[in-house]
Amino acid sequence: MSSRLFEASRRFTLVICLCVLAKLGYGQRFAAIGDYGFAGRPEKEVADLVKSWNPDFIITLGDNNYELGDSATIDQNIGQYYHAYIHKYKGRYGPSASTNRFFPALGNHDYYTSNGEPYRDYFTLPGNGRYYDFVRGDVHLFALNSDPAEPDGIAASSVQAQWLKKRLAASTARWKVVYLHHAPYSSSGHHGNTEIMQWPFREWGASVVMAGHDHHYERLLVDGIPYFVNGLGGRSVNPIKKQPLPQSQAVYDANYGAMLLNATPDSLVFQFFTRRHELKDTYVLRPAPITVPTLYPVSPNPFQDAAQIEFSLPGSAEVKVRILNTLGQEVSTLQQGIVKAGWHRLTWQRNALPAGVYYVQLLGSNFSLVTRAVAY
Repeated sequence: MSSRLFEASRRFTLVICLCVLAKLGYGQRFAAIGDYGFAGRPEKEVADLVKSWNPDFIITLGDNNYELGDSATIDQNIGQYYHAYIHKYKGRYGPSASTNRFFPALGNHDYYTSNGEPYRDYFTLPGNGRYYDFVRGDVHLFALNSDPAEPDGIAASSVQAQWLKKRLAASTARWKVVYLHHAPYSSSGHHGNTEIMQWPFREWGASVVMAGHDHHYERLLVDGIPYFVNGLGGRSVNPIKKQPLPQSQAVYDANYGAMLLNATPDSLVFQFFTRRHELKDTYVLRPAPITVPTLYPVSPNPFQDAAQIEFSLPGSAEVKVRILNTLGQEVSTLQQGIVKAGWHRLTWQRNALPAGVYYVQLLGSNFSLVTRAVAY
């Protein structure tokens, strides 16, 4: 074998290995806790459960600091158990996280002191800190403030709601997770439905809505998307005292616990575990059926060393994924051959390619899709 052929073979093998590793390695694993911020054994045991999963990050569904949201209690109620996930943590329980892995939503108990000022001082969050969004891999998460004291309002016509509508419409993420404190739908006799928060989430593009406020676990299907109530993080357990809503599909109210979520391009899996590590409910969310070949925007873009390329196919097909320069010349081939139906992700290693503009092409027998990428 000539040295040129050997080098070509080596590069092809390397690309295949990288693609296989990328497929095995993708996914986001995160936890959701609600109504948890009350120092004591139940919160500690839920925190131990969550940390045993080694999640990439944690979201909260409100009521982070009982009872009054005061600065005197916030560190013992939050930092004592979760400081290793909080960026720029300055409390007394241990070191700070190097990057933020803790993304809370405001609850009514967080607002009782100075309209949530201790909360805003304690956390370093995106946006205005009251409501915000962030992306982690395949998941775009949107934290809302459902408290009536929110300056930008909580009705479906409010400034906050219109922000969400625009951000959902602009998102290219596979999964769009909306989370807040006051549950739009809940079977509990304690609080029940929060009608003002019954926004047209599905119409706006949300995949799922998660909330707390009522201290039980519940899964409902409303308007074609799942809604979750998850308020068993450590404060108290409130038994269901009435007939569950017609939309309710699962209810649990016997012990504290938390949710584990696993996201891939093919599925978003929700599981609820008690603090005793008992699995009580599992729900798998699948993407809508694919009807046409699709090439998604490169991420990150611009990029320095490597970028992710994602595409989907409605059926098995022979395709080629290649990189072109601005002259239309092929500089790299990432995939060539028969590919099964579904979602696919490849890793594009820049290697020795110079900085500049490039084009990613997904080429099939009857289609050609192109997206632009910038290497710097």
